[in-house]
Amino acid sequence: MCGLSVIPRPDAPVRFNHLLLGFLSLVILLDSKAQQTELEWISYPPNGWEEISGLDENYTPIRTYQVCQVMEPNQNNWLRTNWIEKGDAQRIFVELKFTLRDCNSLPGVVGTCKETFNLYYQETDSEVGRSLRENQYVKIDTIAADESFTQGDLGERKMKLNTEVRIIGPLSRRGFYLAFQDVGACIALVSVKVYYKKCWSIIENLATFPDTVTGSEFSSLVEVEGMCVSDAEEEADNSPKMHCSAEGEWLVPIGKCICKAGFHQKGDACEPCGRGFYKSSSQDLQCSRCPVHSFNDREGSWRCDCEDGYYRALSDPPSVACTRPPSAPQNLVYNINQTTVSLEWSPPADTGGRNDVTYRVICRRCSWEPEECVPCGLNVGYSPAQSGLVDTYVTAVDLLAHANYTFEVEAVNGVSDLSRTQRLFAAVSIATGQAAPSQVSEVIKERVQQHSVHLSWQEPQQPNGVITEYEIKYYEKVSLRYICLSKSTSATVNNLKPSTAYVFQIRAFTEAGYVHSKCFRFSLVCVSISSAAIVSSEQNPVIIIAVVAVAGTIILVFMVFGFIIGRRYALAVKFPGTKTYIDPETYEDPNRAVHQFAKELDASCIKIERVIGAGEFGEVCSGRLKLPGKRDVSVAIKTLKVGYTEKQRRDFLCEASIMGQFDHPNVVHLEGVVTRGKPVMIVIEYMENGSLDAFLRKHDGQFTVIQLVGMLRGIAAGMRYLSDMGYVHRDLAARNILVNCNLVCKVSDFGLSRVIDDDPEAVYTTTGGKIPVRWTAPEAIQYRKFTSASDVWSYGVVMWEVMSYGERPYWDMSNQDVIKAIEEGYRLPAPMDCPPGLHQLMLDCWQKDRAERPKFDQIVGILDKMIRNPNTLKTPVGTTPDFTSFRSVGEWLEAIKMERYRDNFTAAGYSSLESPVKPTEAFFIFSLSSLKCPHWATSTKKGFLLDLFFHPKPVTEIGSEI
Repeated sequence: MCGLSVIPRPDAPVRFNHLLLGFLSLVILLDSKAQQTELEWISYPPNGWEEISGLDENYTPIRTYQVCQVMEPNQNNWLRTNWIEKGDAQRIFVELKFTLRDCNSLPGVVGTCKETFNLYYQETDSEVGRSLRENQYVKIDTIAADESFTQGDLGERKMKLNTEVRIIGPLSRRGFYLAFQDVGACIALVSVKVYYKKCWSIIENLATFPDTVTGSEFSSLVEVEGMCVSDAEEEADNSPKMHCSAEGEWLVPIGKCICKAGFHQKGDACEPCGRGFYKSSSQDLQCSRCPVHSFNDREGSWRCDCEDGYYRALSDPPSVACTRPPSAPQNLVYNINQTTVSLEWSPPADTGGRNDVTYRVICRRCSWEPEECVPCGLNVGYSPAQSGLVDTYVTAVDLLAHANYTFEVEAVNGVSDLSRTQRLFAAVSIATGQAAPSQVSEVIKERVQQHSVHLSWQEPQQPNGVITEYEIKYYEKVSLRYICLSKSTSATVNNLKPSTAYVFQIRAFTEAGYVHSKCFRFSLVCVSISSAAIVSSEQNPVIIIAVVAVAGTIILVFMVFGFIIGRRYALAVKFPGTKTYIDPETYEDPNRAVHQFAKELDASCIKIERVIGAGEFGEVCSGRLKLPGKRDVSVAIKTLKVGYTEKQRRDFLCEASIMGQFDHPNVVHLEGVVTRGKPVMIVIEYMENGSLDAFLRKHDGQFTVIQLVGMLRGIAAGMRYLSDMGYVHRDLAARNILVNCNLVCKVSDFGLSRVIDDDPEAVYTTTGGKIPVRWTAPEAIQYRKFTSASDVWSYGVVMWEVMSYGERPYWDMSNQDVIKAIEEGYRLPAPMDCPPGLHQLMLDCWQKDRAERPKFDQIVGILDKMIRNPNTLKTPVGTTPDFTSFRSVGEWLEAIKMERYRDNFTAAGYSSLESPVKPTEAFFIFSLSSLKCPHWATSTKKGFLLDLFFHPKPVTEIGSEI
């Protein structure tokens, strides 16, 4: 962020060249130093503050107010400015420059001299005259000097000038007065400057953002809607927005405007495409030259017109060249066989400049008189089709016998129907000869019995000669085919099998033969014989059994063969070894590391939708990533603020160099980086539910134990993967686990350098902030030994956080107390309703000897067993034990899981239940036993109360505090 500076308001909007970079803008409401004439502020009483002409530190004439009545007690001198109209401001800054005399340098002053003065303000909608009432003013602050001067160092007065800035607001009236109260100081008010901050109007992404006054609160952001410049429009579902910060800076722009069709961007404006150029869509970046055989003679065109004789199909985009219809097909030849004609031809010499040429056939039947032709109609069939032909051949069937036909073959393309020129085609005329009859129609099943069926049918509509007989083919759907003949249009088929489906084919026969069977124009009649439970004598049981046996043997052989092949394949599969993590710091050039492990993304594929937070390096946004050929996905975008150093850039991209090496469902996935544009960005998958600790606190008590263990299992699986790669996380905590909408937990926060300070609080210093020691293993704190075993210690703390729904580990204990307690053997107790097995796993993770801690692979196995056997996750349920039912203090402590306090009770004189106790102590102990409040009924809170019980204070005092 830039420092405060006064800049003149520009006559035109300022170009916003860099994301995250704004202009700090001050609007001056009052500057006493800039006024050369008398200020004429009101002084009360009149002999208090006095207006004097003087010189500033640069020897420029200025008007100042001074007061120095330190010899008289009970001073109350007021000075009020003229009325200040605030304009649109809600938050006002007051900058005071003054000098103040050291009271010790004033002889004879005892207790009456002060070294401070008070600053007040009063809001009004208009001027209130020259009266001054103290009770109408609101105090802003008491102002003290950082530097005071003595009588002997007046020559160094320039070095003693004090500057103080105070903020007032939010203001709701039209204006206000400032007032200064002197209570006995020797002070000179050199300069009073009153101003507010605003973001000046700018143009960014072809959107104009007007002057915007900052918000009333220090942390508030004012969202501003942008207005597209002339001839621009908002990008779909991506309206332009920016945020004006409290410091007068424009933050990351969201959305944008784009130039309309026919216009292209030039600087901050949209200019029309010139003659001979076009832009068909607002999504295009630049104007393009008109395609071949097209033109335009006007500016701002979204398409070009076709030249005469050339066309553009309705489905053609404006970027396609104009084309024309093809020429006629070449070398048309035919072959006739009775009433079937086959045509073949060669492609046209000119395709019209298109590659979508197809063919269509037009058939006409002509009389013996010339030029008397009519369309062939629907009786003629074409194979493969009459139009839309891709290949250069066609067969026409079912023509009439002894008839004349003309066939025209035309080549067409996407613009043929648009052309107004004469059609071009190839044509042939033919005469058919004798033909086979047409198909038999209307086959009727008249009588269906157990072993026979009687069929009848109509004579073909086109017999094309004398029908001598009909052929009847019939067959079982799963068996052989049978044939019989009939001289009439009916027949009875005998010796059929009951409960069997048959298919019948009937066709007529003349001297010209049967109808051409390739056309499949036989009538098919499917007949099911009545399902009488009769077995034909033709069926041989021995054959059936033999067939079944052979089929079963074949199936068995295939199964055994498949099993053997499967085993061989399974044994032959070799899983590649786990990748090894490579530290990016080992690269001399960090850019090489990030480009080796992270994918470089095109910034145009990233759409920023809103700002969701701010980090050490810049803003964190949510948005969408749309890669070519893939669906868009939700992503989180970390941006690097403008003005970064090379070290900041290297540290920022270090995390991407690390994340890019990982690929696991429980490790946050890196989508890619943007290093060749501004701003520099890291793009990761978007985790809807945020950090695990905040998510658990928000949903306290809303999950089952199985769900919580499932979350822990996911975290352990991610850490197992990282450990297998040789990566040590060093900052594993619930705050660094992210949760998506399916409650899948993923490990995050990589690449921070961690160094232990010598500070007694013993925290790690990182480029991202401070990491507390309560998650860190003892050997890592003392000897800086970070290993996978120290990550296991941290994982145990994460388990405790999850089971306690995001409670802070070790509560309010200081870091030094945590280190000391752990060294003395103290471990976190089980959270409320935590199954004993889970707490035991935590304790195993917190073994002092790191070699005794489980590996992440073992942890995953233990959690898997718990999930498969939910009974192990049940917390023992029982009534609260009666204190009077125990035989010893140790037995009672064991029952409430506080046996670690046995030595404390013994040292305090409570070795048996008969030991005398004071009434307050007895009340405390019995209350501890019967504690039932859900929020407090945990071993954690009981331990806290016992810590209080053994506090060095008297027990009675502790009891009263509780």
